Amino acid sequence: MYDYDLLVVGSANADLVIGVERRPGAGETVLGSDLAVHPGGKGANQAVAAARLGARTALLARVGDDAHGRLLLDSQRAAGVDTVGVLVGGAPTGVALITVDPSGDNSIVVSPGANGRLTPEDVRAAACLFQTSRVVSAQLEIPLETVVAVAASLSPDSRFVLNPSPPRPLPAVLLAACDPLIVNEHEAKVIMGEAGTSGGPEDWARILLAKGPKSVVVTLGAEGSLVASAEGVVRIPSVKVDAVDTTGAGDSFTAALAWKLGAGASLAEAAAYAARVGAVAVTRRGAQESFPTAEEVDSLCCAVPGDAASDSGSATGRTPGRGSDNAAGAARRGEAL
Repeated sequence: MYDYDLLVVGSANADLVIGVERRPGAGETVLGSDLAVHPGGKGANQAVAAARLGARTALLARVGDDAHGRLLLDSQRAAGVDTVGVLVGGAPTGVALITVDPSGDNSIVVSPGANGRLTPEDVRAAACLFQTSRVVSAQLEIPLETVVAVAASLSPDSRFVLNPSPPRPLPAVLLAACDPLIVNEHEAKVIMGEAGTSGGPEDWARILLAKGPKSVVVTLGAEGSLVASAEGVVRIPSVKVDAVDTTGAGDSFTAALAWKLGAGASLAEAAAYAARVGAVAVTRRGAQESFPTAEEVDSLCCAVPGDAASDSGSATGRTPGRGSDNAAGAARRGEAL
């Protein structure tokens, strides 16, 4: 019997957000909106997104003993996340500096802070969380050796989901644990290395599978996404919405997919549902505050991936899909993931 549908191991940041008419060039100063402070970080975002959808969720992370850390703990608890695994102290809470332009496009710079102090020893000390979690999800805003320790701590029947963001080459032992590895185009090419300099998404998926993951999901912007496993490669249509802010959209996609997999959905079914979750998220500003409940996802008027909708129900031609949360130009194209 599992106590948790999803255990998220990862980062927790305070998002410091400023709206700008355009991002400054080198040596340039631009005026922006008033500063807004929101709870964020890929790990914390995924935990809140899953809990909002109804998943029994726990978070293993580290925050500072400061106001930003208290903000993050409060937001997790308010969403229904079990914070028994959140460690406090060792460094100030991580901070993400985010600028958002009128189209919803964002740029992000992260100061890891306490996230960089989440260690393999912390993972091993939380063994009880791993033994009672159906699915475990991680990202790369914490030390790589800590993520490797996560993969080594899985219970025999649990499933490991990895979004390697920010991307870097991954050791074979980590790739072999992924089921699935979730990447956008940029992340895929970093992990593939020289092998990924040519070909299309289906080729990337096959190359990535050959590196060891049990399954792969590649997000493709306006073209939706594709899922790949030993059974083959399947395209998943996108959902068109009027994008307002892409911050956190990729995290909501990953959380939704991980939860659905744990509930018994196929990889294609889980990716289709995750596309709908991401579509709702990008129609709202902010990260965690934009994440929908299951009821809101079900009421999305474009219930069939590929249809067009916005909050007002009008077709817009914008589509969630490609980049990570800081992918340049994503919101101009209406791309969320």
